[in-house]
Amino acid sequence: MKDTDKNIILAPEKIPQMEKKDTDALIAEAIAMLKESNPDADTEKVQKAYDFSKSMHTGQMRKSGDPYIVHPAEVAYIAAQLALDAHTVTACLLHDVVEDTDCSYQDIEEMFGKTVAELVDGVTKLKQIQYSSREEQQVENLRKMFFAMSKDIRVIMIKLIDRLHNMRTLGFMTQEQQLRISKETLDVYAPLAHRLGMSKIKIELEDLALKYLDPVAYEEIRENINLKKSARDRFIADIMDIFRDKLKEMGINGKVMGRAKHFYSIWRKMFTQGKTMDSLYDLFAVRVIVDSIQDCYAVLGLVHEMYTPVPMRFKDYIAMPKPNMYQSLHTTVIGPDGTPFEIQIRTWEMHRVAENGIAAHWKYKEGKSGESELDSKLEWVRTLLDTQQNIIDTDEFFNALKFDLFADEVFVFTPNGRVVSLPARSTVIDFAFAIHSEVGYKMSGAKVNGKIVTNNYVLETGEIVEILTANTHGPSRDWLKICRTARARNKINQWFKRERRDENIEEGKELIERELRRFGNTHAQLFKPEWVSVITKRYGFNNLDDLYAGVGYGGVTATKVVLRLREEWLKEVREKQKEEGIQEAIEKATENAPKEKVSRSSNGIIVKGIDNCLVRLAHCCNPVAGDEVIGFITKGRGVSVHRADCVNVKPINLSPEDRARLIEVAWDKGNANSYIANIRITGKDRDGMLLDVTNILVNLKIPFKSANAYAKNGEAIIQVGVEIKNTSDLALLTKKFRQIEGVESVTRSNA
Repeated sequence: MKDTDKNIILAPEKIPQMEKKDTDALIAEAIAMLKESNPDADTEKVQKAYDFSKSMHTGQMRKSGDPYIVHPAEVAYIAAQLALDAHTVTACLLHDVVEDTDCSYQDIEEMFGKTVAELVDGVTKLKQIQYSSREEQQVENLRKMFFAMSKDIRVIMIKLIDRLHNMRTLGFMTQEQQLRISKETLDVYAPLAHRLGMSKIKIELEDLALKYLDPVAYEEIRENINLKKSARDRFIADIMDIFRDKLKEMGINGKVMGRAKHFYSIWRKMFTQGKTMDSLYDLFAVRVIVDSIQDCYAVLGLVHEMYTPVPMRFKDYIAMPKPNMYQSLHTTVIGPDGTPFEIQIRTWEMHRVAENGIAAHWKYKEGKSGESELDSKLEWVRTLLDTQQNIIDTDEFFNALKFDLFADEVFVFTPNGRVVSLPARSTVIDFAFAIHSEVGYKMSGAKVNGKIVTNNYVLETGEIVEILTANTHGPSRDWLKICRTARARNKINQWFKRERRDENIEEGKELIERELRRFGNTHAQLFKPEWVSVITKRYGFNNLDDLYAGVGYGGVTATKVVLRLREEWLKEVREKQKEEGIQEAIEKATENAPKEKVSRSSNGIIVKGIDNCLVRLAHCCNPVAGDEVIGFITKGRGVSVHRADCVNVKPINLSPEDRARLIEVAWDKGNANSYIANIRITGKDRDGMLLDVTNILVNLKIPFKSANAYAKNGEAIIQVGVEIKNTSDLALLTKKFRQIEGVESVTRSNA
């Protein structure tokens, strides 16, 4: 089939007769759960969808060897477990039928109704349009999904459940597919599950992704947890017994249970914050579930009476819920023998929402939601769509999406007491646009806690923010460098797009002419009406002037426009060569067609589109062969090559003018150069650790150019600069360093 990620293969003729009977039992159980949660559910439609899907997928197999029907049946079963409605379960059974069989949207609508058809269409990937890269296709598929999700949130529920089952069976895919799908899961789907409050799904997605992205760390954590499991279980059991007795004494009806911290959460704190498992406060956790909010606070008082609370480790998510509807009291206390542990206190309703998130609220009658409260809780979906729909550049799209979905939050207040949630490190400019776009446009200053602050002031939780406005004011382009949220940046760009159209058109023309000269093409060669029409349609512009304006205000880079037009032009050149069909014509076309310029540098970098230019590796991130890289055209110093994840070249951090100076670069496959990589090793201080580090370098025959080691408060910190060939050398070296006794983290540093 077309989508190899689905693991579909055609089965031999005998295999379809081996249809698993347990899918029948699985759907029967799902139907029983549906009836239990809603006696009026249309279960006949669910059975009909199962039979139809089973028929349509006959002959298709997963690489696991299972008949393909197992996948939609499992997805439908998980949806029923979440108590989702019959329309959703029906769509789960049909979610791959349009994409992978001859069935059409119209067929689904005719057989199962418009609601089910729209849900299936919302999770169906775009296939009709040809995209220039996998990344662009991925962006457009996500954009389509977000649009469908803004109209019906059940679209993303189906997609999350679909991704969960695919992650459970990812072991049958190739390693390249495992890494790519796992990264996408961590970047997009796990954060979406988090924002929807679906913690069960989020946790499993993160742990499964970690298993493939960092299998060594995953196994280390698993072994470490198993090593001390019996001691931890005894500790938690003793605490739980104490709490059960105390609740009885207080006359509070409640349930006490242990909570295991999941692998990915441990990994984040160990390998990104340099912490040990023993230093994680919430590795030990107890959860108390009671009947009322009043009981929650009574239990909190009991906890703080029994144990000493850890300062700055109390959070009241009941009084101030998270944006994903999560509510609970969190406190960390010092338990017996000085062991810190976390306690979470919540009601049964809060627990249901914490586990299943939006799914716990989603009650449908005849396909329509009657909960206006729920609509308000989904406002962030419409905000997300609004901030993403005008972003064209794929890198900027993913960076903005990850920031909006995954950033930590701060909670600040308007002067009248309204709570506003923003991503961490947001500024007063972000706050202004979060209130309303017109407030942002008219912003002339800001006060925080009654004091005037600068526009780059970074907000902290609990602050009261007042935006000062003036009718004669308007955004400054400098604001694009200050604000953090995609919403603010998008609104500022929209303002310049609307208010400075003529100026943007002239700026765009100048930038495009500059790129044409750089590539050795003329305007007449590339700007044919039919080609321009393709480009304007692709990027959502109405006409050529809109395209020029888009380049002028930074909505799309001139380089990208010219490269796309060159693709069309090169296609025409090749077609003419084929039509003429004689060697002389081919040679003539080749002579007349400007060659794409390529600059090969002495440090192993190829710069596409430029010849004979100075190329240097950026010292801020020290790229090595194998890293994903990007070039930046500097003023007077040639092209500076950075790692693609370097903060200094992230499009999100650049002005429109600087984004236009990014250029495509690649490693020369014949490159045999060596590169300097700086590695930071931290761990418990002990004699001989530095010697172990140097012995590894000697044994691997890897030269080291610098070394710096020191100890502080019992922690050893070793920084070495090593000379390596590529990222494979770096991965091997990192693995060896992590095996040294006492080492807690090994990270790549910039200096």
